[in-house]
Amino acid sequence: MPTVGDVFQDVRGDDRTMRVSYHQDRGITVVSLWAGTVCRGSFRLATEDVGRLAALLSDIASPPGATPSPAAETAPEAQPAPSPEQTGDVRMSAVPRVA
Repeated sequence: MPTVGDVFQDVRGDDRTMRVSYHQDRGITVVSLWAGTVCRGSFRLATEDVGRLAALLSDIASPPGATPSPAAETAPEAQPAPSPEQTGDVRMSAVPRVA
C-alpha cells in the first residue's frame, strides 16, 4: 500500500483524476491517470528522480524573476541532464545543434 499520496482533478472535468502515490517498499512513486474508477495509464518514477520532477514543477509554478524554490535549490545535480531522447523534450533549446 502507498505510504503517501494525493489526487488531483483534471481541469477538463469529466471525473478525470491524476493520482500520485509513494511506495516506500518498492522505492517508487506511481503517477496514474484515472477516468472515474478506471485506471487509464500509469508511470513508475524512481525515487531518485522525484526531486528533479519537483524542481521542474516548481519552476513552472513560479513566475519569471521569482526567487527559486527550496526544492529547486536542493534538487540533486550530481547526474548529468538527460538527453531529449530520454525526456521527450522537444523544445528547440533541448535539441543539439548540428554544424
